Amino acid sequence: MNAERPNGRGAADDVADLARRAGQLAGWAARTGFAIGRKLPGVETAERGVRQVERQLLTELRRRLDEVDDPYHAALTAASAMNRPAVPGKVEAAVTLVPVRDNRAEPLRAAMAELLNHSVGFGRERAREYFYAIILRQLTPDEARILSALSDGSPFPAVDVVERTGLGGNGRVVLRNASTVGKAAGVSLPDQVPGYVTRLIGLGLVDLDEEVPSLETQYEILLTDETVREAEKHVRRAKFVRRTIHVSRLGAQFWQACDPSLG
Repeated sequence: MNAERPNGRGAADDVADLARRAGQLAGWAARTGFAIGRKLPGVETAERGVRQVERQLLTELRRRLDEVDDPYHAALTAASAMNRPAVPGKVEAAVTLVPVRDNRAEPLRAAMAELLNHSVGFGRERAREYFYAIILRQLTPDEARILSALSDGSPFPAVDVVERTGLGGNGRVVLRNASTVGKAAGVSLPDQVPGYVTRLIGLGLVDLDEEVPSLETQYEILLTDETVREAEKHVRRAKFVRRTIHVSRLGAQFWQACDPSLG
């Protein structure tokens, strides 16, 4: 699926180049604390330009990743090719699909066959590269910024807002994984930070741990966050469950492989 271009470059090369450019931009913004200086003359306009370029690069990167080594995309493309009428004089590439019924291709079965074929032909490094590419494809720009902020191993406070029961226990959770890491990372959508953190935990890139007393000041700041305050309004008696977040072992390995400053 890594077709060669006339200049000798393949689709995978283009993906790597785009990933490097997008990563360099996001990494530069995170390292320089670009979002912190918004009050400086001209910085707001410059920041909008950086965000726009970042979005364009990541959008194109995601499109390329969707087309390279994606078994479902390969299966759909093959199914479409099978159902198109033949063009006289045009030679189509041979594609092997899972057996079909009623002359209609089954892309889900073909996609699974693609994955199984990959599992035979991939070595350790290629399998790891494929795995990281799948993770990278799922990240939003804001989530990449958060991962960058966590990449040095520093813990950040996180709180759940829950409803306190009559016996002093925990009831329903109205907000999960609010954290100060979003502001530290300079995300575009601060109100979405709980969702970002929850997704990063779900991807295995971030670990949730116990409260760290040395972060008391940051916990107090977090409790004044607008998102936390809004969630507090939806319960009769609020209880704040304190935790911390930090990069996981997988997250550290993933960042090591993708860190634009090391490229």
